[in-house]
Amino acid sequence: MKSPIHFPAERLQQILNSAIDTGIITLDAEGNITSWSKGAERLLGWSQEEMLGKTLIEIFPSNEGAPDLLAAELADARLNGKGGGEGWRMRKDAGRIWAVGETTPLFGGEQELVGFVKILRDRTEQRQTEIALRERTRALEILNGAGTSLARENDLEKVVQLVTDAGVELTGAQFGAFFYNVINQAGESYMLYTLSGVPREAFSKFPMPRNTEVFAPTFLGQGILRSDDITKDHRYGKNAPRRGMPEGHLPVRSYLAVPVISRTGEVIGGLFFGHADTGVFDEESEKGLAGLAGEAAVAIDNARLFDAAQGELQERRRAEEALRQLNANLEDLVRQKTDELTRNADALRQAQKMEAVGQLTGGVAHDFNNLLQIIVGNLDTLMRTLPPEAGRLRRAASQAMNGARRAAALTQRLLAFARRQALDPKPVDANALIRGMSEMLHRTIGEIYQIEVVLAGGLWRTEADPNELESALLNLAINARDAMPDGGKLTVETFNAHLDEAYAAMHAEVIPGQYAAISVSDTGTGMDAEILSRVFEPFFTTKDQGKGTGLGLSQVYGFVKQSKGHVKIYSEVGDGTTVKIYLPRLIAEGAEDEVAESAPIPEAADGEFILVVEDDPDVRAYSVESLRELGYQILEAKDGPTALQLLAAHGPVDLIFTDVVLPGGMSGADVVAKARELYPEMKALFTTGYSRNAIVHHGRLDKGVHLLTKPFSFEDLAVRVRDILDLK
Repeated sequence: MKSPIHFPAERLQQILNSAIDTGIITLDAEGNITSWSKGAERLLGWSQEEMLGKTLIEIFPSNEGAPDLLAAELADARLNGKGGGEGWRMRKDAGRIWAVGETTPLFGGEQELVGFVKILRDRTEQRQTEIALRERTRALEILNGAGTSLARENDLEKVVQLVTDAGVELTGAQFGAFFYNVINQAGESYMLYTLSGVPREAFSKFPMPRNTEVFAPTFLGQGILRSDDITKDHRYGKNAPRRGMPEGHLPVRSYLAVPVISRTGEVIGGLFFGHADTGVFDEESEKGLAGLAGEAAVAIDNARLFDAAQGELQERRRAEEALRQLNANLEDLVRQKTDELTRNADALRQAQKMEAVGQLTGGVAHDFNNLLQIIVGNLDTLMRTLPPEAGRLRRAASQAMNGARRAAALTQRLLAFARRQALDPKPVDANALIRGMSEMLHRTIGEIYQIEVVLAGGLWRTEADPNELESALLNLAINARDAMPDGGKLTVETFNAHLDEAYAAMHAEVIPGQYAAISVSDTGTGMDAEILSRVFEPFFTTKDQGKGTGLGLSQVYGFVKQSKGHVKIYSEVGDGTTVKIYLPRLIAEGAEDEVAESAPIPEAADGEFILVVEDDPDVRAYSVESLRELGYQILEAKDGPTALQLLAAHGPVDLIFTDVVLPGGMSGADVVAKARELYPEMKALFTTGYSRNAIVHHGRLDKGVHLLTKPFSFEDLAVRVRDILDLK
């Protein structure tokens, strides 16, 4: 039998160094390194000279307890004949390898432990393959699980939560969010979000993300955005006011965002994931999220389709229920509809009748007032020229004048009734106006009614047509009287009011600001909510047939609205009614009441010329004679073209006194406009029995227009002409 071959130490080292893919290390009994092969140097980086006399503690990860790992491996070798295993081992360059190795004891001649030999092999590539396969398997399991859950789920909120949770698990992110668009029943789009990995309070204090350079690729569906450190990205921190993440936001370094796009190409929303460490997300994270985003898009589309289908089913059920109700109540509905159509037809006939009355009134008012002008003018001349001793004739003329004035007042009431009366706003002190009406109110409503007037001190002035305001208050007093058939109390009160933005928001027609207010209250029968909602409608009345036109409150409403005010009514059955009129405060200086003083009738200055334009020869004759009596020099014309020819031949005059309605294709307003093209400073005074549109627009007399309504007296004419001529 041959004896074993013994190699010298140099030859043995040469043999060990030849195994370059395997690290072979020998240790003495205390664990100190006695040899270090070239294979060990290649795998771990240290040379034999650097490692001789040291222990193997440096190759074990310090964070895993290197001393304990080394001690356990040597103890296993002593007791069991073999120690070690596999795990991460450290290199000199701070890198690491996945190593598989074993440590066996070395014994001397008498089985005395003299040292150890450690064999080390590099299995890093295989380990990385295993990890990659494990990660892929885990990702597939997450995606399959999410896909299965999403396929079963039709609730949109649960769908987006499932997707967000799966994304955090898939990528290893610290937190994730899914911002997505929702379409409500009104067809309006708005954004919601769901979170995973952090409580909702971590985001609820921040506004929704804007379409900045960082978020734009996601919200516009341009593609995936991944950054190892988003704070170093050139698109980060460009937008005011935060210049990055707002104060208190969770720290984000690693950033990964993926758009979710529907089958139609619509960007539904975006998945956003973050981590406080850098370099957390990789290409595999992108691939996994891309697949998850696709499944999310399908699930969200399906959820929307399900919601739409459910909505359609609910709508169908509502329609079926409505049809059942309709069939059950068809007879009642037919009767109600017939009654409604009858009422509407009656209202339409009434409206048409009132419109016809209005047109008829407007049509006859001009000619009727011309006739009255002839009567009033000549009676006025007669009364001025009759001698004092002709008492009987003066009384007859006075009585005739009273009748003519009553006829003129009747014409004005007809115009007001037909809502053809132009408003002529003036500064008004409502307190003074109400004091002046006090006696008339007592006469109107009767002795069995108590009237209380409460006037506010320092009441703001307003701008309104005083005649129409009186008419409105009179209408309210009459309505109050009719609501108190057995007597009661009428209270008229004034006060200053401020209608603020909040009040205006609840009443769309109200302009916020300061108002002078008038309140008219009664203790009558009151009205219920249904009647209260219709009281301002034209022709609506609660009075017995033949006792009311239904125009009183509609005229009040129209007047207040034309005056840029607000009217509000309060009423309860059995507790009476209160109507409040708010008229805008007049902010102007010099709006004090003028005290009328008795003064002589003003006459003409030397050389003043007036052009009289009037188609009615009798009215024209009266006007010309009256003006000549006052000392004016007169040119007269029957129509517009004649008037313009006279102006061209004569030159400018001091005043044009013209009827509004003229024959020959030109109105009085046209004559004045043409005259002012030649002579811009020409003054004008209009007269009319009725004119709806020539010098009146939106129910109010045009600014800067002066009007003398027919019939007028000699004194009216003298004062009005002098006032216009004296204007600067």
